[in-house]
Amino acid sequence: MALRQDASTGQIIDDGRPAEAPADGKPVMSVKVYAPFKVYFEGQAHSISAENATGPFDILPKHHNFICMLVPCTITIDAIGSTERIKISRALMHVKADKVTVFVDV
Repeated sequence: MALRQDASTGQIIDDGRPAEAPADGKPVMSVKVYAPFKVYFEGQAHSISAENATGPFDILPKHHNFICMLVPCTITIDAIGSTERIKISRALMHVKADKVTVFVDV
């Protein structure tokens, strides 16, 4: 089970999810970026960066549940062993339980 610190209370809690880490020891999350007829990226990543109406932001493993509309930007994915960049015009990002899903062209 993975321990994390609750952002609102500061308490250390067991989130009930298995702790994942690749050989390099850095925590990872599952990321999938796709459109109706194309998968741009699917795999494990250390972080993902994008931009919404309030500005640029990063998502890291153990991020709280989150959903937002993305504005035209370049999504940067720090994948295991590489960095992927995907230019988008619009998208919906959904983050839940170390799984990030980006629906492009919605």
